[in-house]
Amino acid sequence: MQVRRIAASALAVSTIFLGAACAGDDLADEGSDSSGSGDKGSVNISGQDFGEVQIVAAMYEQLLEAEGYDVSVQLVGTRDVYMAAGQFPDSVQLIPEYVGGIVDFLNTTENGADAEPLTTPDAAASVEAASSLLEDKGITLLDPSAAVDTNAFFVTQEFSESEGVTKLSDLEGKKVVVAAAEDCAERTDCGAVLTEDYGIDVTEFLPLGFASADVFKSVADGESQLGLTSTTDGTLESQGMVLLEDDKQIQPAQNLIPAVSSDWLADNPDVEGILNVLMAALTTENLTELNGRVAVDREKAEDVARDFLVSEGLLEE
Repeated sequence: MQVRRIAASALAVSTIFLGAACAGDDLADEGSDSSGSGDKGSVNISGQDFGEVQIVAAMYEQLLEAEGYDVSVQLVGTRDVYMAAGQFPDSVQLIPEYVGGIVDFLNTTENGADAEPLTTPDAAASVEAASSLLEDKGITLLDPSAAVDTNAFFVTQEFSESEGVTKLSDLEGKKVVVAAAEDCAERTDCGAVLTEDYGIDVTEFLPLGFASADVFKSVADGESQLGLTSTTDGTLESQGMVLLEDDKQIQPAQNLIPAVSSDWLADNPDVEGILNVLMAALTTENLTELNGRVAVDREKAEDVARDFLVSEGLLEE
């Protein structure tokens, strides 16, 4: 998915998951102690450690605990850590994922960095294209949600109004400086989108990170005109920024989707129905609002998750 993290070492992989395999309860990170009865056995959830996944992982945890599972959560820095060698470790059964992120990761891990992409802007088509790869890796993807978190670009409200810019195609032929992740310029889902697909004259890429404070400051100060974030960034309005529409729909599908160990799912088939109902309730709009409550209002991810589940009738108060 987006470029949020630094590559993890093989030592980190073995350290995290060897310990988890020896003692499942050790997987739980601070503040995510399980309170379920454990009547249906244990499930370990992993994923990337940033606000959105923290919220969704908390939703998984609370729903499964309510159904009698003993749930542990361990979020880590990068996809490389929880999916070493392109497959689930034995100690992990469930991961909040993104369609394009996991498909691209498995494809390049298996077939090399220059492999023909399997992803498209359509979630179902992307999953279908990767079906044999997913089967080989023992991974089942459940229903994708309507919530989409792709790379996206923003400008200041002032720039949007003065230049008449509301979508990326409005910048065709214009000279802009872009504040973005360190490898954005080379990525087909980042820099190439701007220069090749939209014909924007990018005079410089400033390597300031993904949706970082430095990126926002650079755009706010006028050092750059365009900043990199995601479509579910809940902080934009509070910072006086406007998300530009990807009106050519170039970005690959990055719908939120549960990735499950196929073997574990075969023994726990009820999990599919539990999580598919949640996926049906999530949209880009409500997920953006939830992200804002964590990032701007500083609410706890587990509290935001519970409020949403209760409001959707998925969990009793």
